[in-house]
Amino acid sequence: MQKKLLAEFLGTFWLVFGGCGSAIFAAAFPSLGIGFLGVAFAFGLTVLTMAFAVGGISGGHFNPAVSVGLTVAGRFPAGQLIPYIIAQVIGAIVAAAVLYLIASGKADFQLGGFAANGYGEHSPGGYSMVSALVAEIVLTLFFLVVILGSTSSKVPAGFAPIAIGLSLTLIHLISIPITNTSVNPARSTGQALFVGGWALQQLWLFWVAPIVGGALGGIVWKLVDDSE
Repeated sequence: MQKKLLAEFLGTFWLVFGGCGSAIFAAAFPSLGIGFLGVAFAFGLTVLTMAFAVGGISGGHFNPAVSVGLTVAGRFPAGQLIPYIIAQVIGAIVAAAVLYLIASGKADFQLGGFAANGYGEHSPGGYSMVSALVAEIVLTLFFLVVILGSTSSKVPAGFAPIAIGLSLTLIHLISIPITNTSVNPARSTGQALFVGGWALQQLWLFWVAPIVGGALGGIVWKLVDDSE
């Protein structure tokens, strides 16, 4: 179990460090930076690479909403859910701390949004709380459907990380302008702890919506799956 939890810690660390790091550091070079497309691919690549690296150890969740969805779908034991979520959140917080340490080394450092998630005036595109809630639920739901489908016994083995990574890339392409893209409560928590204020006040949505979406994804997959 300890090795599984360490794998989840490492995977979530890499997701936050690579994904949020690309947004934080590339944003300083708007004319040369990677933009929304690059950030979206960075998040997808973190999951793709770590799913191949440690997915065989822990299942490669790296996200509390994924763990919940897999539990609802009957693919993950409920008794391991809380330890997994704790490992994921710790991984995200440590990654945010390392990003802060690096970013603060710049002479004119200003924290800014620090890739935190938000709605209303803190949404990149000014989208409302309702828009954020709906987007995060729907996108997490489909993320779980992709995860459950690509890892089912009816699909060629070994290709799931590619489908999952590209799915997360697509999710970011859709929702970076809406919420800065969460679909992952751990990822949201790490950044919010360092931004404080509005980010912590709005953090509830980025726990509720992905968890609800993940659970719904597990339910939808059970309705679709004909393997039983």
